[in-house]
Amino acid sequence: MDANEPREQGWTQFGAKPPAAGGFPSHDTAILPPPPPPPAARKPGFTGGQKAIAGLALAAMAIGGGVAGAAITSAFQTPQVVQSAPSPAFKPAANQMTISEVATKVQPSVVMIQGQQAGGSGVVLSEDGLILTNNHVVAANGQQSQLSVKFSDGKTAKATVVGTDPSTDLAVIKAEGVSGLTKAELGDSDQLKVGDAVLAIGSPLGLEGTVTSGIVSALDRTLNVGGEQEQQLPPGWGRGGQDSAPPTSIGGAIQTDASINSGNSGGALVNAAGQVVGINTAIATNGSNGSIGLGFAIPMNTAKQVADQLSTTGTVKHAFLGVSVTDASGDVPGALVRQVTQNSPAAKAGLTQGDLITRIGDKPVDGGDTVVGQVRGFKPGQQVKITYMRDGKQNEVTVTLEEKK
Repeated sequence: MDANEPREQGWTQFGAKPPAAGGFPSHDTAILPPPPPPPAARKPGFTGGQKAIAGLALAAMAIGGGVAGAAITSAFQTPQVVQSAPSPAFKPAANQMTISEVATKVQPSVVMIQGQQAGGSGVVLSEDGLILTNNHVVAANGQQSQLSVKFSDGKTAKATVVGTDPSTDLAVIKAEGVSGLTKAELGDSDQLKVGDAVLAIGSPLGLEGTVTSGIVSALDRTLNVGGEQEQQLPPGWGRGGQDSAPPTSIGGAIQTDASINSGNSGGALVNAAGQVVGINTAIATNGSNGSIGLGFAIPMNTAKQVADQLSTTGTVKHAFLGVSVTDASGDVPGALVRQVTQNSPAAKAGLTQGDLITRIGDKPVDGGDTVVGQVRGFKPGQQVKITYMRDGKQNEVTVTLEEKK
């Protein structure tokens, strides 16, 4: 597999392989109807047979059915009211904010996106209506389909697609005829640490403005998303168009136990200071039992880089390494180089067939997916240190990445 192309096999929304870097056991997966809203009781922990699904934070909608299909309507006709405890406090280094204060700050910057076939969430980038979301939210409805955006104050606006980047599963849309919007404050995702408190804000199951809390439970996951057809949906629901999104690998993903469900795609993962540090994009499931309470977000530093390019040119320039890799089969984890493209950055740096890549920069490489995901997070012209094994000896080389043609 080419380090700049999706893997033919891997952990997709419907595939069999979990995320890299200490992921889940490898099992088959199945697409399920969206589960009912989680109860107030404590979420169950890990159990055997856990399975992973990426790119499913996408709410399929009944054709002509508005925000949610018949199954969701009946599920929420008689909601239960549970008395809440006092809002717990976030404790960032510089100040202290409660969950409700952070939510109040960020909710005006998160929107609900609706289309004919499916819906999701988005994050406001500019006062005049630029909105960041997932590519699979747009692809599910088709590039030329009519989208609408619902804001936190209940107002709605039509939206058009500015640009999409299937390689990173990101897209930018533009709400029409709006001004004075509250744009999100973007944070530095590189500063996140395992255990940091976060909120997920979006429109799961068509319920706009939903806030869930949790922590960063892991960093630097590699996800394979897209490229398969959705198989199971409730009667009367639209297909959701998941087969419209091509397969791709996303590196450096943030893992969180903040509840993320169908419809959270493109929504905000927020730190304790009310800054958006990730774009929610995937969930993990346990087969027929539904979500196991783990979700994944694209790091904001990657998302901002892509969003800036999409907003200005409608396209994105991607870095090119020039190697085809596969998972290592020996005792040492890594990515085995199967082929090096002639005159590529890898060839110029001296990498050859049979080298075993074990680190890219300061990130360990567990397999070919990690190489693909990490390269997608770099910019053309960026210099990257690659650690590899050759003839039983460890070597290091600095590669200057080029633009993918």
